[in-house]
Amino acid sequence: MTANIQHHCNLKPFNTFGFDVKADAYFELNTQQDITMLQGVLMQHPQYFILGGGSNVLFTNDYHGLIIHNKLKGITIVDQTDDNVFVKCAAGEQWHTFVLWCVQHGYAGVENLSLIPGTVGAAPIQNIGAYGVELKDVMHELTALDLHTFTTTVITNAGCKFGYRNSIFKNEAKGQYLILDVTFKLSKKPQFNTTYGAIDAELKKMDITQLSIKAVSDAVINIRKSKLPDPAVTGNAGSFFKNPEVDEATYLALKNQHENIVAYHLPTNNYKLAAGWLIEQCGFKGVQRGNAGCHKLQALVLVNLGNATGNEIIALATEIENTVFEKFGVTLEREVNVVG
Repeated sequence: MTANIQHHCNLKPFNTFGFDVKADAYFELNTQQDITMLQGVLMQHPQYFILGGGSNVLFTNDYHGLIIHNKLKGITIVDQTDDNVFVKCAAGEQWHTFVLWCVQHGYAGVENLSLIPGTVGAAPIQNIGAYGVELKDVMHELTALDLHTFTTTVITNAGCKFGYRNSIFKNEAKGQYLILDVTFKLSKKPQFNTTYGAIDAELKKMDITQLSIKAVSDAVINIRKSKLPDPAVTGNAGSFFKNPEVDEATYLALKNQHENIVAYHLPTNNYKLAAGWLIEQCGFKGVQRGNAGCHKLQALVLVNLGNATGNEIIALATEIENTVFEKFGVTLEREVNVVG
């Protein structure tokens, strides 16, 4: 059977920056049969990029290769104990759809990760995190297709080599695996994490007197909606930069110069600096450079204000990086995956 490949496909609907770029070829994965056909497709198009929700990617040019768009769906319970439930979710499910499913069924662990854009399959690549929780805290294992050997393999949590917004899939195994599904170990007996950020304040504003998974999820959704632009309205990829980590001596020196610096003490005795604060202190919050800009409410988010190109966003990002380094001596690292 011939695979359904689209040629010269416009990727504007498939990237949250809304860049008007094209791919030489585009192949959508919806069924097991599509996975079977993929090997033949890759023989015709050996240059490929795997696309999930398109929420963490920045295209600087048309893509001269094959876009593999993972849209596999399905959520199932595969095992459970008195305390925990193991839920397998197909990689093409939207992350927030999965979170809402867990909230609805009373399974705790991912409520702090509500409203993060993207797909479930992309979550381990980035080791997504928010409000004191990271994917590594709840992921049990995943199933992946090795695109070099076309064999299916199970990779454990430890095998993913998770770090801060990092994993094996961004390093030595980059481009090697197509994640098919992810299994999560969730709790039937919630232990709430509400001290990070403004969750407690938001819960008070909501008049919540008894904590629940849904209340925490709703609070996180409210906070994110108040701070972050909707990609359907203003093109963006969420946080563009990682929060940089520095040692104690560097932090104390910075604190001595900038007493209001925002930082979080880590178990390693290092400090994680708030990249948004650093960028804001350099005067970039709300700044516009042509069609590219720095969001007026959250300096960590770069936005497409019209018909910006990927290179316009990169130019602004580079300006921000250079200015932050000049002022603070701190190097910002990009979260967004640049393709071009």
